[in-house]
Amino acid sequence: MPTLRALRPALVVGVLMALLAFGINPSTAATTANLTVSAAIQQQNGSVGTVEGYVVGQPTAANTVIRSNFTGDTALALADSASQTSTASMLYVQIPSAFRSQYGLKSKPALLGTKISVTGTLTPYFTPHAGLKDPTAFGGGGGTDPGDPPDPDPADYYAPAAGKTGAALKAALHTIISNQTKLTYDQVWNALKDTDQDPANANNVILLYSGRSQSKTTNGGGVNDWNREHVWAKSHGDFGTATGPGTDVHHLRPEDVSVNSARGNLDFDNGGSAVAECSGCAADSDSFSPRPAVRGDVARMILYMAVRYEGGDGWPNLEPNNSVGNGSAPAIGKLTVLKAWSAADPPDAFEKRRNQVIFDTWQHNRNPFIDHPEWVSSIWP
Repeated sequence: MPTLRALRPALVVGVLMALLAFGINPSTAATTANLTVSAAIQQQNGSVGTVEGYVVGQPTAANTVIRSNFTGDTALALADSASQTSTASMLYVQIPSAFRSQYGLKSKPALLGTKISVTGTLTPYFTPHAGLKDPTAFGGGGGTDPGDPPDPDPADYYAPAAGKTGAALKAALHTIISNQTKLTYDQVWNALKDTDQDPANANNVILLYSGRSQSKTTNGGGVNDWNREHVWAKSHGDFGTATGPGTDVHHLRPEDVSVNSARGNLDFDNGGSAVAECSGCAADSDSFSPRPAVRGDVARMILYMAVRYEGGDGWPNLEPNNSVGNGSAPAIGKLTVLKAWSAADPPDAFEKRRNQVIFDTWQHNRNPFIDHPEWVSSIWP
């Protein structure tokens, strides 16, 4: 049967008049050819349409889509290319309960990068983002975009470490994660604006210790600005800010200037007095304790550094120990406390996303203790 576009103008007018006479909205009376994602983004008018696109992730906020470690099955993002990273070019699709086991990314992560079709109402979802709500049909889940290679599987990434424990595991992980792109200290500014972006506000970053959401543009050295905190204090090994451990964003985080100063080069331990502008933080003469929500993050960053920098590439051999007051030695403590923090505060969605962004966009290496927290006790029993 020909579509309205295939009919001659006079017949089109007649058909439209007939539809209106029966109270039918011509914009929703029939479904024509499937829409591209870009066309669907432009057609947010409440009409019903079928959209074809590649699954590119799970939307968690208007400007945030995660591509791994999925947290739910209630929504997915479609794009015209499987490699699309701009959320402005994505359509957010609501997933009703009947379709979640088959099309939700938490239940079916292998769907990432495949092409599907969805029929539903073209209307904003995660307002004001372009979306498709109340779907009545899903289809596909087959072929991938031939122009885009699949994302590396972390299981394949860690294949050389399979079956290893203790020192052998540490050595294997060192070899794996040493294959990285190194950043300059200036590049770190832009990297942190990406890796530590506030999931609820794409214009802000989340400060590590204080937890405050702050504008990305307020980076600098002034009062209440944020700057680049070295979680493994750069004086512990005297590596400064030179390209290498001094610019490795796996342990560099945005933090309020004064809170960064309060932490200084202190080791990590429990106890101490409250730290101004840092609720839940404490410090004494030889140690610092961050807020509970990021203690595990801090531990896993320290342990990453201990595996990545083993002294064989011109940098110090960084190792955790069970002391505080390590000064300029290439060591940081307390290991027993850090292990307890990692166990008590497992990786959350923010930390997992950060690891993925560093891998995808910046350094192309991973923090193994975010992907496999159980390796902490294997290497440091």
